[in-house]
Amino acid sequence: MFNIYEKLIKKDAVLSVIGLGYVGLPIALEFARKVKVVGFDIREDRVEMMRRHKDPNRELQDEAFDGCDITFTSNPEDLNQAHFHVVGVPTPIDNHNLPDLRPLIAASTSVGKALKQGDYVVFESTVYPGCTEEDCIPILEAHSGLKAGKDFKVGFSPERINPGDKVNTLTNIAKVVSGNDAEALENIAKTYELIITAGVHRAPDIKVAEAAKIIENTQRDVNIALMNELSIIFNRMGINTYDVLKAAGTKWNFLKFYPGLVGGHCIGVDPYYLVYKAKEFRYHPQVINSGRFVNDSMGFYAAKQLVKKLIAADKNILRTKVLVMGVTFKENVSDIRNSKVSDLITELQSYGVKVDIVDPYADFEEVHQEYGFKMSGKPGNNYDAVVVAVNHEPYMELTEADFKKMLKDNDDGILVDIKGIYRSKIHELNYWSF
Repeated sequence: MFNIYEKLIKKDAVLSVIGLGYVGLPIALEFARKVKVVGFDIREDRVEMMRRHKDPNRELQDEAFDGCDITFTSNPEDLNQAHFHVVGVPTPIDNHNLPDLRPLIAASTSVGKALKQGDYVVFESTVYPGCTEEDCIPILEAHSGLKAGKDFKVGFSPERINPGDKVNTLTNIAKVVSGNDAEALENIAKTYELIITAGVHRAPDIKVAEAAKIIENTQRDVNIALMNELSIIFNRMGINTYDVLKAAGTKWNFLKFYPGLVGGHCIGVDPYYLVYKAKEFRYHPQVINSGRFVNDSMGFYAAKQLVKKLIAADKNILRTKVLVMGVTFKENVSDIRNSKVSDLITELQSYGVKVDIVDPYADFEEVHQEYGFKMSGKPGNNYDAVVVAVNHEPYMELTEADFKKMLKDNDDGILVDIKGIYRSKIHELNYWSF
């Protein structure tokens, strides 16, 4: 009854993907080259774009839709025709840094209503260990009237997509898979092997797979926090952090992490899920919390350093004008979720600084809806300081002469280079980086 893999490859069964964002859409399209797929998203405007072979996330080219056996829909009733459901909805945090499971609960509800005997449900959304079995399965059972393990199978296979990365793409990143029993694990693994050329790793159980994903990003978060803390220390000493890291990196076993603004829907969020669950077991994670505190404060820190430089340059803060270049959470993507550049901007504005914002990837309306910022189409030429907050590809080749054209004081204007990409190119301007 549960040999879903054979039915999928013969197209006797349909696979659905719930949530067609940065995670769900690439998965849906890859599967649609092998099996019949229903792609579901709650936003009809996004669904309509995908029907026209346009990626609302601006990650995939139009050709990525070619040759795909997929139906896009915003009608949850269309999930009734599917037998293998992949859930890839966002798992954000709320204003108190607590897990916000509302999208996951809504998706589980929709899938539960569509579940039939012999169906499979695989969750890809990043969660704390135990969430699939403790939070999602009860919802599936309640809305389907079926029993997990007996009537339908469940698995967890954490997403590992890196937005903006054209090298490490979905198919060539090893996939961790898990299932609620041996039969589920084998069918889920074989199904993902249809599209993952790098192969799959079979985790012993669902909680292990959940934990494996969440520590990937927690590890990166803690290491970047250390670099950020070092950058604060070295700044007080008058030492360039990137020069220090370049020297230290000559040792073979030095881990190459760099300071920066840590935002987005993964590294800036996932550690809070682990912290939340750890507290249930009466443990207060000190290292993880400390790392989060450091990384969450870096946007404010950068703004304060710039204000100090403006004051030192004898500028009247209430009359200063600053250009911020880049507002997305990382380079070469349009995603603005949890972008720490917003902290930098709001902190500057709190001092009375007028801020212009440009970004070649961000959507003007989305930025305004999310943060209340009005973006400019292109930079002006009368700024007291320029902040390059995101190392977008179009910014990489800018020269000191280019920045001088943007600055009011051509010879002693201030350039803040968050990612340190111009440190060997700037010789005359007042330059600062992490």
